[in-house]
Amino acid sequence: MICNLCPRQCGAVRTADRGEGRCRMPEAPVVARAALHLWEEPPISGTKGSGTVFFSGCSLGCVFCQNEQISHRDFGKPVTVDRLRAIFYELIHQGAHNINLVNPTHYAHVVREALQEPLPVPVVWNSGGYDWVETLRTLEGKVDVYLPDYKYRTPEYAGRYSDAPDYPQAAEAAILEMFRQTGPYCYEDGLLKRGVIIRHLLLPGKLAEAKRVMDWVAEHFAPGEVLFSLMSQYLPWGRAAEFPELNRRLRPSEVRAAEGYMADLGLEGFTQGAEAARAEYIPPFDLTGI
Repeated sequence: MICNLCPRQCGAVRTADRGEGRCRMPEAPVVARAALHLWEEPPISGTKGSGTVFFSGCSLGCVFCQNEQISHRDFGKPVTVDRLRAIFYELIHQGAHNINLVNPTHYAHVVREALQEPLPVPVVWNSGGYDWVETLRTLEGKVDVYLPDYKYRTPEYAGRYSDAPDYPQAAEAAILEMFRQTGPYCYEDGLLKRGVIIRHLLLPGKLAEAKRVMDWVAEHFAPGEVLFSLMSQYLPWGRAAEFPELNRRLRPSEVRAAEGYMADLGLEGFTQGAEAARAEYIPPFDLTGI
């Protein structure tokens, strides 16, 4: 295939066993872990866990990525589309409240094929927010919950930390398309059945950037339309040591200020406790469930 799935529009040649472009992945899916996960937002994890499927490779280059073993170093195992769909059902049989596709952007074509027949639980598209609107439109009716990041509003930060200076405009367009598809969020028995949760990872020294992200959300969505997840789980990880401004943990004062701003704006959603900023919360990528 000639790939233009993500906003890079690089036209990479991806064959069954070889990939080019930023994601470096072949046309066929490569997966690093499939297991129940209890550390997502409460209406995603529920009481039994979210059925997370972690795809390898990534179209972004985030220097602080906690999943860098699979996103940057490409650890994972190739599987067929039939095997991927079988994995979905194995997770459902284990009690998964939903099927949570983690970093699926460069595998949208695979997701479409695997979901030709609807699943009996909601499907969650859990992405870095760097999604191409035209690609998202091909998923309409197949994805129930969108869980995108909104990492930056400032192109300079997006370029420096994720090698994607066009990230802000791409993420904003993607989030608006996601909401067009799902409409306002909908709960059933305490679980999210449909809707959009916008995530933002608070970075050291970037409180003003977090406020700009929250301002955009408040300006574009009325109360009751989307949920916002302010994440304070940042750890200096990956290549963060190469960027002195990122090479530290968050200060409690930064977290309190961001949470206060979220409350003042009236954004509905979720925050994290200090315990989330621990390496133990990073899933082990060991081919579980593959």
